[in-house]
Amino acid sequence: MTTAIIGVGNIGSPLARHLVTGGEPVVLAAKDMSRAGALADELGPLARASSVEDAIVGADVVVFALWLDAIKEVIAKDARLLDDKVVVDPSNPLGFDENGQMMRTLPDDQSSGSVVAAILPAAAHYVKAFGTLSADSLASAANHQPRKAVLLYATDDDAAATSIERLIRSAGFEPLKAGGVADAGRIEMPGGDLHQAALNGAVLDLDEARSKVAGAGASA
Repeated sequence: MTTAIIGVGNIGSPLARHLVTGGEPVVLAAKDMSRAGALADELGPLARASSVEDAIVGADVVVFALWLDAIKEVIAKDARLLDDKVVVDPSNPLGFDENGQMMRTLPDDQSSGSVVAAILPAAAHYVKAFGTLSADSLASAANHQPRKAVLLYATDDDAAATSIERLIRSAGFEPLKAGGVADAGRIEMPGGDLHQAALNGAVLDLDEARSKVAGAGASA
């Protein structure tokens, strides 16, 4: 299984490193192709750089490690290429105001996940994942001992669930489903009760995460 990672910033770069360490081949693409190429060279033979379009075509799984507005632009341009692909969305509904302050970009009753899932082609397999920890924790918490840290995901799609659980394990974490797309907001920030930002920075093990998922905020 080959994973395309679109974007090699604070999420895409550590994720690529973890997956390659776990033996997964990756294809890297970014607006600045020199950055994607440099990271691929650093990671060795399991990694290569490509254009966004070629990365999507050659992959089984596509991770959009981009801001929400950029994800929407790429999907609008390349939707036809996403049929039958597992599409992984780590995005949060965040942006910056004119003063440079972080702000929520969607109404409280909308999640980034619901927006992305709605614009994908019907044949794509959507999953919200890899955005539940801060970039620093994603980079540092892989293969945590004595118990692995959890990465939560949300999907209504069995194929997407199977693929994301494999990738989360390969990246050095323990996977746990938080629910379906309707629950994606729980693992986003701001406001999601299962995002690390709402847990005082805690990185949860499996038992702790199961307790939180079953707690207040779970959908019926």
